[in-house]
Amino acid sequence: MKSSKGKGLLSLLALVLVLGVFGYFGYDTLMRSKLVTDENGVTSQEGGIKLGLDLAGGVSITYQAKEADPSPEDMADTQYKLQQRVQTYSSEAEVYQEGSNRINVDIPGVTDANKILEELGKPGSLQFLDENMQVVLEGTDVATASPVIYKDETGANKYEVSLTFTEEGTKKFADVTAANVGKHIAIVYDGMIYSNPVVQAAITGGKASISGMSSYEEADKLASTIRIGSLSLELEELRSNVVGAKLGQEAISTSLKAGVIGFGIVCVFMIIVYLIPGLAASLALCLYVALIIILLAAFEVTLTLPGIAGIILSIGMAVDANVIIFTRIKEEIGLGKTVKSAIKTGFAKALSAIIDGNVTTLIAAAVLYWRGSGTVKGFATTLAIGIVLSMFTALFVTKFVLNALYDLGFTDKKFYGTKKEKKAINFLGKRNVCFIISLVMIGAGVAGMVMNKSSIGGAFNYGLDFKGGTSTSVTFNEDMSLERISSEVVPVVEGVTKSADTQTQKVAGTTEVIIKTRTLSVEERQALDAALVENFGVDESKIVAESISGAISAEMKSDAIVATVIATIFMLLYIWVRFKNIRFAASAVIALVHDVLVVVACYALAKWSVGSTAIACLLTIVGYSINATIVIFDRIRENLKLQGPRADLKEVVNESITQTFTRSINTSLTTFVMVLVLFVMGVSSIREFALPLMAGIICGTYSSVCLTGALWYVLTTRKGKKAAEKSGK
Repeated sequence: MKSSKGKGLLSLLALVLVLGVFGYFGYDTLMRSKLVTDENGVTSQEGGIKLGLDLAGGVSITYQAKEADPSPEDMADTQYKLQQRVQTYSSEAEVYQEGSNRINVDIPGVTDANKILEELGKPGSLQFLDENMQVVLEGTDVATASPVIYKDETGANKYEVSLTFTEEGTKKFADVTAANVGKHIAIVYDGMIYSNPVVQAAITGGKASISGMSSYEEADKLASTIRIGSLSLELEELRSNVVGAKLGQEAISTSLKAGVIGFGIVCVFMIIVYLIPGLAASLALCLYVALIIILLAAFEVTLTLPGIAGIILSIGMAVDANVIIFTRIKEEIGLGKTVKSAIKTGFAKALSAIIDGNVTTLIAAAVLYWRGSGTVKGFATTLAIGIVLSMFTALFVTKFVLNALYDLGFTDKKFYGTKKEKKAINFLGKRNVCFIISLVMIGAGVAGMVMNKSSIGGAFNYGLDFKGGTSTSVTFNEDMSLERISSEVVPVVEGVTKSADTQTQKVAGTTEVIIKTRTLSVEERQALDAALVENFGVDESKIVAESISGAISAEMKSDAIVATVIATIFMLLYIWVRFKNIRFAASAVIALVHDVLVVVACYALAKWSVGSTAIACLLTIVGYSINATIVIFDRIRENLKLQGPRADLKEVVNESITQTFTRSINTSLTTFVMVLVLFVMGVSSIREFALPLMAGIICGTYSSVCLTGALWYVLTTRKGKKAAEKSGK
């Protein structure tokens, strides 16, 4: 016994040491993520986690097309391709059209505009020419180009550029190299030959390299030139500025406070409800938070509001994994097992649900990162890191702490709780009512979209990110802090626009402020100019307004939709394989689509602003919904095995939902509380982001409890009836 207590004490001391070390580094990383304001009143970031444009600002570059009157199609294509290029700096970079021939590039987390311009290169025309100076390939045929350093047989450093061609470019390059073996193919950019390599052999693999670089910097510069050279239009730099955060320090500080308070409430709730296991989970979650902060900084993930959504979801899943385990432990104790045996069996029985739920969401995150862009890619990155960490802390750290506390002397069943069998609730008896409620909610959303179309000109209240608007640059007579801009300037602007969708940014080293609003008419622009002159005494000649496109282009919207569809298909296949039953997969996907449609209906009916955060909210709901569904399906699968082929399906479903009901409510409650605190304490943009999340959590819980089991039952019994009818014939 003494030996056991000593082991437990040493284990806890080791945990405290680990928590202290990682907690210190996590806190230090977080503190270095704060914003500082220089003597010009410009807010920027010193270090720590890279913050996005909305939280920390960055570099804003305006390009202008050399062509006098570029077509809208070429401008849209150039905007999209430029978005792909600047994602090497940050997945949260924004690219949008200004006027008819300008494109703005906003890159978060950087302050050296000249360095960015030098590294990004001058967008222009890239061509591959044979010895007859005929064009054999265009820059559009190159997918990626990157610098490579390697050592030759003497150990000396050599430098080259590695090229990967598009599918069409691969075929072209194979034909061209086969026809030009022993000849030169020149790489020409804006009329200047950058490289003129000799073709050694036909290249059919879609990859090539350019050798002969004298330094890594030269190779890097050429790679940048090639990457940027596939744009539809030639661009020239018009201006570049360092701009401040859209939201500022207040948004960060209130979000941090809300996060701490919400996390504290979750830990207290876990300890009250689950006692010693709840304490173990709270300690494991503390380590989880420290680790995720450190990893976000280590992987240089750019954190924005959508990224915060990914973290909230992963924390919810970390809590969920613990709740599943503790529910199992209570059940085992209720069956008469010893605490030690219950802990071991509880982890073992919870393993399949935890792995299936997390792997399914991880598949979605991987596909979203692979196929998505911008906001979607940032969300996927934070979500993937969080999922891996949540699995690690739940399955290993929580188990380690729980065993240590047991060894320390917490062996009595009263410290762990007991869950005895309850009479199954007849959830299936209300399935038709639930189906009708869901159809009514979705139908109301469709009606809301139709009414919005006639009242506001679109199915949704699209924000600046989607539909663009008007960018007004104002040079004030004095330097204005972000707080003063928010409290004094924004109300004046919103008084004219009658809209809360207003974004402001400061330009470094000047008194200029960029104000982005919905599209303003000529009369509204004049009214805004007059209001700014009247309230702040600015020179009207120093107010410049331009129409801007949405930062989320049609291609980016398409990418998000395609990524979500592919992710859903992969999740369906995984569930099908794991559960060996297509009806489990079909039911999960139907419920998932239901949740998305209901939240979309909320966006339409409540006229919530639809912007980049809306994409993140919907993706969060997809991940949250599928995880909750997996837990119920895992219990149905287990009960079917226990009861055998003669099992009453209705009883199995009702029993399974009843057994997991407490878990469903507790997990949803803890996640909801975190988002609720964020909503109560956050600035307006944070509230706009938290409100749909809360609706999604409620909807996801409802569909998991009331719809998924019912859908599986209906699909299964319908198949059984058809089979019986066939055999009867």
